[in-house]
Amino acid sequence: MSLTIALYGITRDIVGAATIELPAPAPTTVGELLAEMRRQYPALGELRSCAVAVNQEYAPTDQPLHPVDEIALIPPVAGG
Repeated sequence: MSLTIALYGITRDIVGAATIELPAPAPTTVGELLAEMRRQYPALGELRSCAVAVNQEYAPTDQPLHPVDEIALIPPVAGG
């Protein structure tokens, strides 16, 4: 099983790509995905917050992930 993750803003800058594919053992949750992303890209752990959207909806850390899911890392956004 692998997961495709879309990256936006600073998360894209940190990782160096607009999308990445991660192999993931089943079952995988949003929280496990975040932990793995922070392990592979330590600078992600320095962000004050980082939301995960699954199928275009914000997802809690205990939500399971499936290979067909549309997954995106949403960095903090400033506006004014």
